[in-house]
Amino acid sequence: MLEGLRIASQHRIGRIILGLVMGFIALSFAVWGIGDVFRGFTSTRLAKVGSGEISVEAYRSAYQNELRRLQQRARRAITNEEARRFGLDQQVLQRLITEVSLDQKARSLGLAISEDETLRLTRDENVFKGSTGKFDADRFKQLIRDAGYTERSFLLEQKGSYLRKELTDSVVAGLEPPRLVLEALHRFRNEIREVDYFLLPAAAVGEIAKPSEEELKTYFADREQSFRAREYRKLALLAVTPATLAEPREVSEADVRKLYDEVKAKRYGTAEKRHLRQILFASKDEADKALERLKGGLSFDQLAAERKLSQKDIDLGLLEAHDLGDKQIADKVFASREPGFVGPVQTAFGSAILQVEKIVPSVFTRSYEQATDELRGEIARERAAPSVRKLRDAIEDQRAGGKALGEAAKSAGLEAAAVEAVDSTGLDPAGKPVPGLFGSEDLLKAVFASDVGVDNDTVATRDGGYVWFEIAKVEPARQRGFDEVKEAVETALRAEKQQKALTERAEALTAELRAGKTLEDVAKGAGAAPKHVNEVKRAPHPELSTAAIVAIFEAPPHGAGSAAVDGGRLVFQVKSATTPAYDPASIEAKAAADQMQPAFTNDILEQYVGALEKVFNVSINEHALQAATAGADQNQ
Repeated sequence: MLEGLRIASQHRIGRIILGLVMGFIALSFAVWGIGDVFRGFTSTRLAKVGSGEISVEAYRSAYQNELRRLQQRARRAITNEEARRFGLDQQVLQRLITEVSLDQKARSLGLAISEDETLRLTRDENVFKGSTGKFDADRFKQLIRDAGYTERSFLLEQKGSYLRKELTDSVVAGLEPPRLVLEALHRFRNEIREVDYFLLPAAAVGEIAKPSEEELKTYFADREQSFRAREYRKLALLAVTPATLAEPREVSEADVRKLYDEVKAKRYGTAEKRHLRQILFASKDEADKALERLKGGLSFDQLAAERKLSQKDIDLGLLEAHDLGDKQIADKVFASREPGFVGPVQTAFGSAILQVEKIVPSVFTRSYEQATDELRGEIARERAAPSVRKLRDAIEDQRAGGKALGEAAKSAGLEAAAVEAVDSTGLDPAGKPVPGLFGSEDLLKAVFASDVGVDNDTVATRDGGYVWFEIAKVEPARQRGFDEVKEAVETALRAEKQQKALTERAEALTAELRAGKTLEDVAKGAGAAPKHVNEVKRAPHPELSTAAIVAIFEAPPHGAGSAAVDGGRLVFQVKSATTPAYDPASIEAKAAADQMQPAFTNDILEQYVGALEKVFNVSINEHALQAATAGADQNQ
């Protein structure tokens, strides 16, 4: 064939025919699958982001890692169809596009970080610290291995992550939630209402007539699944967690006090802040002379004007001690109890004189005495962590030797607990929560994915502990017959009819209130006692249920309404609605601002990244995206 082509190419007519044939072949490629060549894509490029790109292999690796983590949390296999239904493919792609966009912007700004600095920052990450509070190499290796990284690939990703964080931190530095939003939140949280109300008891609608056999059967047929018996499992359970091994009584008062002093500003209030202004000088002598002039009466603004500095050049803003980045400088700046001048202090940019213009004192919402039990337990749990790992190894050794869970527990000096019956929601047949399940959805999913006689994997708890279980018996779910649940059906039907009649009666009484009758008169006519309650907020109240509070704030000022409560229905009238003035300097306002800060900065960052993506003109090869996730199916 090749020889024939060579001979044909030597004649004019042959060359024309070959040209037509090759043109047809090229057109076929364009139509049937490699048109990406003409559209700017290659077989290995999934997305183009400015001058950067996301390869199919990089996307597939990120997607499979995320899918693996999702499967580990769910403790079952998850198909690509399920993952796509959850939006996992698009989430991974968007994350990679965001990272490439930020990487390009960081490079254009000249941001860089050395390998030594990357390693130092990584070692400082709390997640890699052991019980001693120091970097734990074994823990580090285990965590990155579980996440699917080698040490080199993880540090490379960390390097990019730190550069992206440096960029995004600079974007949101100094931003605070808008006052308008904080005021709206203040009004929502602090609106106070005075309410008159009375309880319309269930007995107010009289006795509900006994339903007929036909009514009961119809009701059961319409709600058959509601009366289905759930599946229950009997199991042996052994938990080894920091909480179960902790000994709070052994923690000294001094250790608790030390931890409180370390965390009180972050957890229980706000640290002291100071509004600072700064002027830099080339030498200490020059700074000393300037300080003398300031002490002699020269204002800071005048000194700045002499040096041709604007307010923007000298104003550092409202800062906490850690914001200064240098403990020695922070100690000097925060030593004075009154506003004034500090310096000269040596900085990385020269000698500086700082002016403390304003001091915002620290405010704490919980005292040492109030936080003692919590912190004592925290310290005890942290100290128990090494014992958790030792016991885990000892129990695993026993299980590997073929011992049942109860025997393995006894050999380690522990006792396995017996759970007689539990359903998939953690409730017993009486509908009460089963103690000892540690609020773990992962544990319940694992229990109901297993069976009698199965050697189950250990379930990790969120506090770094482990739970073992064995299924002793399975009582399968089943559909119960009408005769078996007849009594329950009658109770449910009567309750439904009673609630309907009670709602109609309450609506009629509410209409009377809206027509102008006083609540006292309406209550008297219903045979109920009127009550009055002050200072009702959108928060738990000792006299009112959550449903009642929601209904009260859905009604307009001086409006009326009703809400279902235990024992009947609450009929109410709003007497007044007031909101205290907003004080941005109050403890509550500062706490609200701190709570909103993450959401606010995240919103700004989303807009910033979105703008970058528009600038970089992101384009996606949908065929490559589908192929990449399809390839993940084959690799499972």
